[in-house]
Amino acid sequence: MAIHYIMHQNYLGILTVLLGSFALSACEKSQSQQQQNPAGNAVAVNAYEVTEKRVTGIDTYPGTVVPLNEVELRPQVSGYITDIYVQDGQKVKQGQKLYEIDRSKYQAAYKQAQASLQSAKANLAKVSKDLERYERLSEQDAIARQRVDYARTDVETAQSQVAAAEAQLSTAATDLNYSIINAPFGGTIGISQVRVGAQVSPGQPMLNTLSSDDPIAVDFVINEQEIPRFNQFLQSEQPDSLFTIQLNDSKKYTYPGKLITIDRAVDRQTGTITLRLTFPNPERQLIAGMTVRVNVLNQDIGEQVVIPYKAVAEQMGEYYVFVIAGDSVQQRQLDLGTRIEDLVVVREGLADGENIVLEGIQRLRQGSKIRLDTPQPSAGGQAASN
Repeated sequence: MAIHYIMHQNYLGILTVLLGSFALSACEKSQSQQQQNPAGNAVAVNAYEVTEKRVTGIDTYPGTVVPLNEVELRPQVSGYITDIYVQDGQKVKQGQKLYEIDRSKYQAAYKQAQASLQSAKANLAKVSKDLERYERLSEQDAIARQRVDYARTDVETAQSQVAAAEAQLSTAATDLNYSIINAPFGGTIGISQVRVGAQVSPGQPMLNTLSSDDPIAVDFVINEQEIPRFNQFLQSEQPDSLFTIQLNDSKKYTYPGKLITIDRAVDRQTGTITLRLTFPNPERQLIAGMTVRVNVLNQDIGEQVVIPYKAVAEQMGEYYVFVIAGDSVQQRQLDLGTRIEDLVVVREGLADGENIVLEGIQRLRQGSKIRLDTPQPSAGGQAASN
């Protein structure tokens, strides 16, 4: 048994030595092959030649259509609705009659106030004449001085009564006017919330809503970093093509817009601010509450360097590509502009005629060796954003 064990140990030792020698030989052979064929370590990539294309760069923002003027119509006196002079959704003119509240008691109060004023004025005229007569008699010492003082007091009292009657008449006239609700401006009336016979009181219920619709506004939100750019638009002449919108059916709206205001403050929670555009709306295509896409021309206009977006890598919020330099690549940071479908504008970092890696960038690092597969032609035609 001992002899058998020793033979087994010798056999294992010889086998281990043979395997080690074989592995060492294979490693040396592999290194020799790599030295003879260094391209074996190169990463296979596809190249792309950088070119300039004519582009129209557009920044897009979600927007909401809002009226420049909008008001909730509410009663200011109590009573029953006796007449509605407009149809739901009708266009109205400024000053046009919309609703009427029962006027009978307000007309009666107005007439009573008129009568009270006339009576107060008549009394004032009487006591004023009495005062004049007493003052003449006083000059002749034909009447007691106390009587003149009483007459002056009567005149002052009568003047106060006239003032009170005028105030009462003004209040009655206001209530009478409030019984007719007129359009404060031209626009489109909404769907009535009441019908004839409904009882109303001051402030309740809301009768309807009136909105102006031509021109009309579109509100959209930008980041605070963009404020200087839009301030320049606001302070300079705005070309007609600067602001346009697209409707929900992706159809471009006929009329261009103008930037009219930037909100007073940045929202502290979101870091954004609201801007307002105004658009003509003669066909009433834009209705308050609609969502649209706001298109704003940016600096990427005319001949620009454009590359496929898939050639771009991102790391920690920075963008870069791999530029081909002989049989290796150099990593180069870019300043990107407008994204146009599968292409992107390069504002800084690349020049026309340079070659970059189009596919295979995931396996590359700074200075990586490469070998080119079938080269990819540059994108032809005109690049333009919608």
